[in-house]
Amino acid sequence: MVTRQKIMIVDDDNNIAELISLYLTKECFDTRIVNDGKAALREFDTYAPNLILLDLMLPGMDGYQVCREIRQRSSVPIIMLSAKGEIFDKVLGLELGADDYIIKPFDSKELVARVKAVLRRFQPDKSSGTHAEGKIVEYPDLIVNQTNYSVLYRDETIDMPPKELELLYFLAASPNQVFTREQLLDHIWGYEYIGDTRTVDVHIKRLREKIKDNEYWSLSTVWGIGYKFEVKNR
Repeated sequence: MVTRQKIMIVDDDNNIAELISLYLTKECFDTRIVNDGKAALREFDTYAPNLILLDLMLPGMDGYQVCREIRQRSSVPIIMLSAKGEIFDKVLGLELGADDYIIKPFDSKELVARVKAVLRRFQPDKSSGTHAEGKIVEYPDLIVNQTNYSVLYRDETIDMPPKELELLYFLAASPNQVFTREQLLDHIWGYEYIGDTRTVDVHIKRLREKIKDNEYWSLSTVWGIGYKFEVKNR
């Protein structure tokens, strides 16, 4: 029997939550609805979802705070739902650790597609036949494994959301190659992603906070173009 993936829906509007649940149940997901932020943190530990759909405007504790709390304990994918469409709100959500940001009202097909896309990126593709060693890059003090979505930095495991890890792996797998923000956005988020290149900047900033440059390699900015994983000849 195939185990269904679990989606936790956090929204204080129960009508919207039930509608989202209906969409996802038809796609064979298991869902659980939570109506406030504090309850979401409790349910997260007991339900152990594969992905969280998180509304920003919640009673008691808003979605930003919930996202911050969950990121301290887990790298589970989080998609924020909000009627706020300003760039500031999107960037803040991404900086706090969200993997995607969907503006209300949204189309049901788009929502389901976004959920599936994020889950695909988070889990290794078992059907590809790629050997584990084909998805590992290794440098002094750094091992990035996209097969099991793990990062080892200075012999310590770093908790990292899926898109951060994918971005780091993509850059590190092509040392010294310069990629534009548009190229990185297309490769990591997909051409269908509705966003702007600041998304890349936010994720690079978060990577630099977790992975510090050393004498062998660095996450370098190529001004006016984009970024590269610079490996120094030694």
